Amino acid sequence: MLSYRHAFHAGNHADVLKHFVLAELLAYYNEKEKPWTYIDTHAGAGCYSLESETASKTAEFSEGIGRLWTRSDHPGAMAAYMNAVRQFNPGGRLSVYPGSPALAMTFARERDSLHLFERHPADLQTLQRTFAGGTSRAHVHGSDGLAGLAALLPPPGRRAVTLIDPSYEVKSDYRHVAEALAAALRRFATGCCAIWYPLLARPESRLLPARLAKLGAKNWLDVRLRVRRAPRDGFGMSGSGLYIVNPPWTLPERLRDVLPWLAGTLGLDDGAGFDLDHCIE
Repeated sequence: MLSYRHAFHAGNHADVLKHFVLAELLAYYNEKEKPWTYIDTHAGAGCYSLESETASKTAEFSEGIGRLWTRSDHPGAMAAYMNAVRQFNPGGRLSVYPGSPALAMTFARERDSLHLFERHPADLQTLQRTFAGGTSRAHVHGSDGLAGLAALLPPPGRRAVTLIDPSYEVKSDYRHVAEALAAALRRFATGCCAIWYPLLARPESRLLPARLAKLGAKNWLDVRLRVRRAPRDGFGMSGSGLYIVNPPWTLPERLRDVLPWLAGTLGLDDGAGFDLDHCIE
């Protein structure tokens, strides 16, 4: 959807959950010397100024990373994520939020590589500028990430973390996500893949985790963070979730340490809460 701009939503509650989990995945992959490949199917602009007119217009970050920034009681499991965000705000004032590509780069070592897909012309230009000349490890693609994912699998080192994070502004996104994951699993059944999805009233959103589960991955995790009651009129997002194929065995415990605190910190009413389901052999 070429009208979608993540800058309006940068640093919101959904980004907090998504990027906390991404930090956990990459930190886990860094525990071994072997290189990994990070694939981002919807990379966006890569990094966002929270003082820009776009971000300020909605100020969604104020109910996301803004609430975490002033706290000193973060659970220990949140250290990797919070340290990554601090790298972009060295003066201690929250003014920049790293999108998933920038966050991934903070974990990347010389031997690791990134493949970043983005189709929106303006965001693609920003993404290219962000990673231009900085490293040959980051490859920016101005094409459809869902269509291009399978061709990158399996990666040379046979270790990969993929983030699938579309806007879901059109119903077909849900089908395309499931198709892309199915193709990825056929090519590389042991790869780690995280699919973000919004918590919405629409049936496509509610049924997506079950649709992904039917693809038959043996190891999976489904986490959902709600920040408010579901809107009575059926419109609006009450939270978000991540369905992860081949998650680290350590992730459920890390999430159990963090989710109650996140729900309490980011919650907007008595509908705040979380769900965590997994099967890891």
